Amino acid sequence: MTEFSALDDSTAWRKDFEQRLRASYAAAGLGEAAAQRMVEEACDGIGDWTVVEIMAEGTRVGHVAVVVADDRGTRAGRIGDLSVDAAHAGRGHERAARDWARTWCAERGARRVNVQLTEPAGELYDGYVVRGQARVRPVTSAPAPLGGLTARPMTQTEYPAWLAAENDAYVSDIVRSGTLSPEEAVRKSDRDFAKILPEGFATPDHAFLVLEAAGEQVGTGWLKHGHLPGVTYGYSLNVEERHRGRGYGRAAMAAGERATFEAGDSALMFSVWGGNEVAMNLYTSAGYHVLVEHRSLDLPGATA
Repeated sequence: MTEFSALDDSTAWRKDFEQRLRASYAAAGLGEAAAQRMVEEACDGIGDWTVVEIMAEGTRVGHVAVVVADDRGTRAGRIGDLSVDAAHAGRGHERAARDWARTWCAERGARRVNVQLTEPAGELYDGYVVRGQARVRPVTSAPAPLGGLTARPMTQTEYPAWLAAENDAYVSDIVRSGTLSPEEAVRKSDRDFAKILPEGFATPDHAFLVLEAAGEQVGTGWLKHGHLPGVTYGYSLNVEERHRGRGYGRAAMAAGERATFEAGDSALMFSVWGGNEVAMNLYTSAGYHVLVEHRSLDLPGATA
């Protein structure tokens, strides 16, 4: 039988949790400084978490950490950590801890439960909808252009039309993921673009690209160099719909990797919203590892 006992002092657990996070980020391809930055972000607010020992026949076999807080006006729970020692794995303790955490959150008014995964969880969270992923790939050299696709800097004249299209695509991605309503997605997009590009086309460290093949524009790209130490963040590498199916998706990523290397960074990172299996499959085939995966489960009585 699996039992649960709250910790009075979670210092030792936190040290282990941070070490596991750091190891996972490094395995995905981040350097030491970038991995440490990710650990700090993942542990923001950790002092509010309730950390519980998972017990079996009087022996500690792992930990589960939970918290409930307001999220855009809705009470939401979060499973911050769920780990079972290797010697006790596969005996049902993981499922028992997941179910305990869900009940704990529901009892405190949560309408959904969120979980952030840094490594595959098998079938443990199969019922939880994938809301988004962060993917990363080390870049150790500048790849040669693929499929005849090249990248050039976008001009200031081209920027306004690109920005409007990028905004629309971002809203559509958010809505498709099921994360927000269309109205909420529009507000989020407006806030995010204003924050990320406060100086518009002149915002430092941002690269806006036009992707071309055979003298014709086939897509665009948007990168931020130094997003994390040594890491370029790809906000988008978009191939226009009429040019898709010709191998330009991977070629666009190679162009992004080349720009990353030339900027002095050693890894390229992307985010993808849930429901975009085409992009996820492309990232997988191109060797991009899952750095973080966000999932959620609506609890009984919750509204979409």
